[in-house]
Amino acid sequence: MVTSRWTAAPARASSPRRRGAVLERAILDAALEQLGTVGWNGLTMEGVAAGAQTGKAAVYRRWPSREALVADALRAGLPRLDAVPDLGSVREDLMALCRDARDAMFSRPGLALRSIIHECDPVRAERFHTLIIEGVVEPTVQLLREVVNRGIERGEVRADAANGYVFDAIPAMMMYRSKMCGCEWNDRELDEMIDGLMLPLLRPALP
Repeated sequence: MVTSRWTAAPARASSPRRRGAVLERAILDAALEQLGTVGWNGLTMEGVAAGAQTGKAAVYRRWPSREALVADALRAGLPRLDAVPDLGSVREDLMALCRDARDAMFSRPGLALRSIIHECDPVRAERFHTLIIEGVVEPTVQLLREVVNRGIERGEVRADAANGYVFDAIPAMMMYRSKMCGCEWNDRELDEMIDGLMLPLLRPALP
């Protein structure tokens, strides 16, 4: 019997076709991945489709623009800051909250959000304003309020410290130094911010 040295290549297993919520989740994940790697300016609908292993038409059917796609990706992906445990002192409570905020900032959705804040022009950035306020700023400020009020009840924090300037200090400082100085907020840097900025702002005046 004559044999041939040529053999048929094994059939490539095709990935199952994804639909509905599964496909949408893959597209949203791909959008976050693109933002974290190439930034807002480098993000394209074609790149997102390739990352999700689907066609560009499938993306455009659901989201007519980059802005709409990214807004939904951030809503679905942003980490939730739900609670700060009572660790017995305002310093330890602040440290726990700052670690959680740091971890959220450097998560994939956090990196995606920062690329929008840093790269978008003012008109585009305004489209994400409500999402940023409701998804990031307000939850962080609410947790800071809880930490400060617990400190007031313990006598560690002066009564008039529960004000907007104090609540803005940590988010503003973390975002500013991350953007302008490349700060990654390791535990030593968080210690320095809490001891050098927050505790002096919060402590009761000496008699």
